[in-house]
Order: sequence, then structure tokens, then C-alpha cells
Amino acid sequence: MLLNKILKVVLLLLGGTYILLQGFALEVEGDTVGAIGFILLTVLYVGWTKNKSKLFLMFLVAFTTAQILSFIGWHRPGLRDGQTDYLYYIANILSIISYALLILKVFIHLNLKTVFSQLTVPIIILVILDIFCVTLISSTTENSFNLYEYILEYVYNAVIMLLLSIALINYMYRNNYKSMLFLIGSIFIMFSEIIQLAYFYILKDDNLGYVYSSFLVVAFIFYYLQSQHLVTEPTPAYTDDPIEA
Repeated sequence: MLLNKILKVVLLLLGGTYILLQGFALEVEGDTVGAIGFILLTVLYVGWTKNKSKLFLMFLVAFTTAQILSFIGWHRPGLRDGQTDYLYYIANILSIISYALLILKVFIHLNLKTVFSQLTVPIIILVILDIFCVTLISSTTENSFNLYEYILEYVYNAVIMLLLSIALINYMYRNNYKSMLFLIGSIFIMFSEIIQLAYFYILKDDNLGYVYSSFLVVAFIFYYLQSQHLVTEPTPAYTDDPIEA
């Protein structure tokens, strides 16, 4: 129990350090601290979570591996002109896979017949908004990427928006504490990814470094908190029982 508390304190300190380093545009040091932090978060989940989810653990492993590859990328020899950055593709594909695992984790517990019957209109609206937002966000960086990088970025953005939509649908369906924590974490993930995109490719404002890194840390705090709760049946939004006078 003491080691558990020490590890949580260390993770909070690493999270704060990560935010400061990214805010000061010390990306090499920030990615180093980030990689260490995600490794320790995975250790915390594996060692002190009573009811583990295989899919959530796979999410943590895939995301952590992507962070480690990003760290390695700073310490390899520089690429020559025209040379393909395979590490960039592998790290981003791993991040896409990690978010897809989160989507799958929520999706397999949904009663699709009930969801589509009760939430038909919200689902249609979310699909339209997702297509619009992904196209709009991706178009802002179209001139910064080659064709393959742009396709990868488009898929990345699509998965992020799908994650948020699934989290929202899951919350509307379940209406409980775990689904609320997951939704909040997904909201912070989405904003973190969008602001990070703007920071690297649109607006070179160091203040954005503080913002996107803060959102990422907060997102994983909420993801970890929700992982400590079991999946339960939906909570009714209202009751048909008469109110006693």
C-alpha cells in the first residue's frame, strides 16, 4: 500500500514536470519524462488494480510504446533528405491502435439494439459532426504533410473523434460514474491532440505547450480513475415509481 501511494506521488510529480518541460519547449526532456511516466502508470495499473481489463492494459502498453519510440526518435542519427521516417509512422500507428483499443473496450459492452433505438438522432448528429470536424482539422495541416503523412493524420484525427463520440454515447447510455470519468478523459484527450497539432504545425506559441501537455496529463488521470471501477448496467435517468407526498 505504501509503495502504491509513493508511485502515485511520483507520477503526479512527473506529470507536473512534463507540463513544465513542454511549456518551455524542452521537447526532448519532456518526452523522456513522459515515457518514464507512462511506464510507471502501466506498472501502477498492473500492480494495484484489482479487476484489470485486458483491453485497457493493451491500450496502456500500446500508448506507452508509442511514447518510448518518440523518445528514441530524438536520439537516433538525423534523417537524410528524402529518407522515410519509419519511426514516425510506427509511433503514430501505435497511438491509433491504442485509441482503437479504448473504443473497442467501450463498444463491446454496449447493447447496440438499445443504443440505436434510444439514441438514433444523437448518433446521426455525431456522425455528421465527426466527418465535418475531422475534415476541417486535417485540412489545416494539409500543406505540412506528404500524401502518406496526411492520410495517417486524417485517420488519427478520425479515431480521436470516434473515441469522443463513443464515450459520449456510452455516457448517455449508462449514465453512471465510470462512464462520466471516461467521457471527461476523452474530452481532454481530444483537446490535447488538437492543440498539439496546432502547436507543432500551425501556431508556434509556447503557451500551447503548457495547454496540450496539461490536458494530456488530466486525461490520463481520469482514464486511470475510471479503470478502477467495474462496468455496470445502465443507471435509469428517471424512475416510474410514484413520489410519496
